[in-house]
Amino acid sequence: MPRLEDHCWSCSCASSVETKHSSGANWLASKAEEMMSIITSVLSNAYGSLHDVRTANLIRRGLVLFTVGAFLALVLNLLQIQRNVTLFPEEVMTTLFSSAWWIPPCCGTGAAVVGLLYPCLDSHLGEPHKFKREWASVMRCIAVFVGINHASVKLDFDNNVQLSLTLAALSLGLWWTFDRSRSGFGLGITTAVLATVFTQLLVYNGVYQYTSPDFLYVRSWLPCIFFSGGVTVGNIGRQLAMGGVEKPHMD
Repeated sequence: MPRLEDHCWSCSCASSVETKHSSGANWLASKAEEMMSIITSVLSNAYGSLHDVRTANLIRRGLVLFTVGAFLALVLNLLQIQRNVTLFPEEVMTTLFSSAWWIPPCCGTGAAVVGLLYPCLDSHLGEPHKFKREWASVMRCIAVFVGINHASVKLDFDNNVQLSLTLAALSLGLWWTFDRSRSGFGLGITTAVLATVFTQLLVYNGVYQYTSPDFLYVRSWLPCIFFSGGVTVGNIGRQLAMGGVEKPHMD
């Protein structure tokens, strides 16, 4: 028969062991909870910082695109006014730089929207644009775009249809030389259609007018200008989105 003292001693030992295991488990649980809290806090702070950086980068890119679009609109519009391609009311001609004040802000806003959409569309389609990703190529694209605009007011043809076909070929050549992406072509077409409709509404309401209109109230070559402008601004937006890091050619 076991003695009473042995029974009490064995019970006290078992209780002590259970207490030690329980305290150890509680300690591990508290440490794990503490580590998870630290990891969650670090990830939350990192996400917040990344979100702030992305927002600041998006605003900075938008401002750059707005400035470029407004400047190009001002210069190219003055060129068309000097060549009597577009006619504004007399009171408009007395304003700053002899141009309508609302044209640069509108074109700047459009350039910011289109320039920000291009890299977003590339990312959405899962096909990053890698063709000629360098600032030298972007600057050449801008030069060709300005040349196409200059040709629209300098070249003399028998009719506007011949001029429109010539500018259409030049615009497609610009896209093929500096873009060659489906997203760039599709967004360029969309930009051309929407911008042309908006211009038609402005001319219809008498804000300004075109000389010798042959496509409703505007010139038939105007969509070509908008298409090449969309591709040009899109290339600028793409280059800004990649932070200006130069990439090797992927011709």
